[in-house]
Parts: sequence; structure tokens; C-alpha cells
Amino acid sequence: MDADFAAETAALSRSQVLQQASQAMLAQANARPQQVLSLLN
Repeated sequence: MDADFAAETAALSRSQVLQQASQAMLAQANARPQQVLSLLN
């Protein structure tokens, strides 16, 4: 039972890290066009 809990906790932590990384990547992708436009204006 404890091993299952540890495995599930590890899987949850991994999922959360991947989700945060994905959100950071999307934020960067959305920021790039704005940075380019600010350079042009």
C-alpha cells in the first residue's frame, strides 16, 4: 500500500512539473510576437 502511494505521489509530482513546464513554454511562445512587435514600433 505504501509503495503504491509513493508511486502515485511520484507520478503526480511528475505530471505537475510537466504541466508547469508546458505552461511556461506557452507563455514564452505568446510573449515572442509581442516582443517582436515592440521592437518594430
